[in-house]
Amino acid sequence: MKQRIVTGVIAAAGFVAIALAGGWFYAGLLVLMAIVGFYEYVRMNGMDWRHPASIIGFAAMLMLALPWQLIGWDQPSALAVLWIEALLLLSVTVIAKNKITIDSVALMLLGSLYVGYGFGALNAVRQLEENGMFWTFMLLGCIIASDVGAYFVGRAIGRNKLWPSISPNKTIEGAVGGILLSLVTAICFAIAAPDKIEIAIALVIGLIAAVAGQMGDLIQSAYKRVRDIKDTGAILPGHGGILDRCDSWIIVFPLVVLSGLLPT
Repeated sequence: MKQRIVTGVIAAAGFVAIALAGGWFYAGLLVLMAIVGFYEYVRMNGMDWRHPASIIGFAAMLMLALPWQLIGWDQPSALAVLWIEALLLLSVTVIAKNKITIDSVALMLLGSLYVGYGFGALNAVRQLEENGMFWTFMLLGCIIASDVGAYFVGRAIGRNKLWPSISPNKTIEGAVGGILLSLVTAICFAIAAPDKIEIAIALVIGLIAAVAGQMGDLIQSAYKRVRDIKDTGAILPGHGGILDRCDSWIIVFPLVVLSGLLPT
């Protein structure tokens, strides 16, 4: 636990500092995290990063994650990127005479969307012309509040298991506690900056951050159980890998972006 706390404080402080700096510092960090996260995804699926399908997946993931707006280019259409990736991956199965199976290339298509679009949304929110830093910290604050609320409420009064076959330590009481603390955090942001967000919209965002964030955590837990691994990586001592730490982020940020709740 001591190692977990120390690592968490150092990582959080560094991330906040870079997020405040914004620009290429923050964008570069997110792209690096996306690369590491996709590498973890490739490895947890038992594939080599030099595999043709992995290389195509890496390329598509980067197309989705890169901060094109910072270099003055239009963001590529996610649908176009994924369709071209699917065409290339399916072509690989033909060229390899099915020695590379459709199952393995489908995993790469899923991974590039999951990781690339997730981190791309984190970048997109920070680069918003209207208060990108505010929205970034509000979403992160709600996600963290949900995690903290779920953990401490679950430990204090948790009795009923939320989804024992996927994550045996999570409880319904903890999940509710996480939602409530996320809502409180969202209201605090709205009160602190009434010119940026109304309380009603803040509550919707807080609810999305909590529910989708907890689902993101469960998604990663389910995947790790299927692959029979404890962590996706070991880059953060006591915390696991990038996907372990960002599983909620890469679900919440895209969902909030797609909801249209943030100014464009």
